[in-house]
Amino acid sequence: MTTIIPDSTTLPVAWWKSSASHAQTDCVECGLLDGGAVAVRDSKNPTGPAVVFSRAALAAMVGAVSTGTI
Repeated sequence: MTTIIPDSTTLPVAWWKSSASHAQTDCVECGLLDGGAVAVRDSKNPTGPAVVFSRAALAAMVGAVSTGTI
């Protein structure tokens, strides 16, 4: 399951970036929501949209990206 939230600042999360991103600006930020869902947003646009994934949907998307199937 995925949901698009037009303004990511409305989500009750603490956002974080990967420690591997250092000071780069081409990053995504993630935040955990109650119930285990994960929100993802563009770090360059913190007031922009976020996509909320179930953990299963996020795992499937990351797996597909890492294998090159999407």
